[in-house]
Amino acid sequence: MRAKPASTNMPEALGEPASRTFSVAGHLLTAPKAVPGLHLVSTPIGNLGDITLRALETLAGVDIIACEDTRITRRLTERYGIAALLKPYHEHNAALARPKILERLAQGASIALVSDAGTPLISDPGFKLVREACAAGHQVIALPGPSSVLAALAVAALPTDRFFFEGFLPPKETARRARLTELARIDATLVMFESGNRVEDTLRDLAEIMGARDAAICRELTKLHEEIRRAPLPELAKLSDALETRGEFVLVIGPPAASSGIMAEADLDELLRSALKRGSVKDAVAHAVEVSGRPRREIYARALELARQDHARDDDAED
Repeated sequence: MRAKPASTNMPEALGEPASRTFSVAGHLLTAPKAVPGLHLVSTPIGNLGDITLRALETLAGVDIIACEDTRITRRLTERYGIAALLKPYHEHNAALARPKILERLAQGASIALVSDAGTPLISDPGFKLVREACAAGHQVIALPGPSSVLAALAVAALPTDRFFFEGFLPPKETARRARLTELARIDATLVMFESGNRVEDTLRDLAEIMGARDAAICRELTKLHEEIRRAPLPELAKLSDALETRGEFVLVIGPPAASSGIMAEADLDELLRSALKRGSVKDAVAHAVEVSGRPRREIYARALELARQDHARDDDAED
């Protein structure tokens, strides 16, 4: 890369870049033409300053940038003075756009694939394109960079030696609770995305199904209104109705207390109490047996004891 005096780049009439340059801190740099192939370029998840120099050089050097939303990607290219030919590639047009991209790759083009934010293919379209590009023998090149999954793991203050990324949970309550019941058995830190309009319900389901595990809510990571809350799930669930729901959410939930997969006693009590408020002892026991890894006889005895304690507390309150 060599520096040039700053100038304005505009695409030519035919849609090809007028020049392969980009601007950083007032310096105009020349990018070499990118090698033919599909370049998977990670882009900022919020703060546009998080882009890497290699990513900028590649975006300036490719023939085409395939992106989810051209309006969002254009903010990035304009910020860094990149004269780019942007083509939409998203879940709604992928079936039509993919063959055209593969045809251009076969002609020797260099194409960058970006998502609206973060690393391509992580809860974003692109898997089929990468698979077919590989099958056709085209070079596929990864440019690592920003990822909300890794950023959330880094700041959650929870174990990171083993984690499971779930992506988005099912939007409907029954399906969501069924999936959370399956996830509760995984002996690892869990990472999932959630939308603002469902985060309150999801946190309540998490608290009921996974008990008092430590967790973190990460909202608007790297952006101006970044917010991180760390607490056991029941506490986060109680606070959920006061959450600002605008923005992007990543939820991080710590692993079960014991590596054996057996739910800790405190978590079991929390789970049973929540289930008893919603239904019968029989239903509470059946649910706890399914997710706790503890024997039915032990869970049944504990459920009866908790129900007795709650009944006695209610009687005292009436007196």
